[in-house]
Amino acid sequence: MSRLLPELNKLTLGLIRATKLRSCGHVSFLWLVLWCVHGTVSAQELTPRAYWPAPLGTKLIGFGYAYSTGDIVTDPSLPLVGVDSTIHTGAVFYQQTFSLGGRTSNFQFEILYADGNTKGAFQGQPAEASVSGLGDVTATIAVNLMGAPSMTREEFQAFRHNPKPVLATSLKVVAPTGEYQADKLVNVGANRWAAKIKLGYLHPMPNKTVLEFAAGVWFFEDNDEFLGTTREQQPLTALDLHLVKRIRPGFWGSLDANYYFGGRTTVGGELRADFQRNSRLGASLLYPFERRHAVKVSFSGGLVTESGGDFNTLLLNYFYRLD
Repeated sequence: MSRLLPELNKLTLGLIRATKLRSCGHVSFLWLVLWCVHGTVSAQELTPRAYWPAPLGTKLIGFGYAYSTGDIVTDPSLPLVGVDSTIHTGAVFYQQTFSLGGRTSNFQFEILYADGNTKGAFQGQPAEASVSGLGDVTATIAVNLMGAPSMTREEFQAFRHNPKPVLATSLKVVAPTGEYQADKLVNVGANRWAAKIKLGYLHPMPNKTVLEFAAGVWFFEDNDEFLGTTREQQPLTALDLHLVKRIRPGFWGSLDANYYFGGRTTVGGELRADFQRNSRLGASLLYPFERRHAVKVSFSGGLVTESGGDFNTLLLNYFYRLD
């Protein structure tokens, strides 16, 4: 899920000029739909406990599936109504905890496969667009700055019983490895590098609860093979808030919310009216079993969507501890 809608955004040049709407009904439908999506899902990520430490040497492999469905909020003046999308995404990822300068750190690698379909009515006529394929590879490194030095399993157990405030930072990099054809409207790969710098703070509270704050900024390279022109995107800022309740060791639930803004794009030198001011609300539950296994269920939906995708997303993850 986290990479499909940004890639769908690259299927189109957008509403560069209103006169282009008369040129080709199906292509114009694609232009309108994908102009309204404009790459919100990177900022839509709701990831509780992203900076919660783990013992040194912890290795996880996981598989995920996301089902997302919803509307696309469009300008009422546009000849486009009833726009609905359904998106399926599968993911495989690996994560390992290590020591960097004596601090708890981890590295994660992820690759996705996405399949999506959008339907609507353009100028009173039914229209449809689909996309599927391998997405771009994502790598993330996170480092604790305060509160959680590199720990053995015994030291981690002591930390879990008496947690301290944690300050951490991360860098996520998305490489342009996904499927992309410069002469095609429909692509899954972004054909550009992207990076997110993020700072997170965990504050322990009574009754085994933790309040988590995070702030991050996405930066995007230009896509200079965007249907014969160049697509640029301004930085996109995201603010996250999570309230996490530990039920028993390894078993926890959370309430999640975020707000993201920015990300305005320029196509062919023309600045588009697609500045984002959106927020989401969600909940997560992780349940461990048989010592090395865990499953996580998450659900989120749009709280405020001024423009772009207003989606409900169900996310299922399975984790296996290798060490």
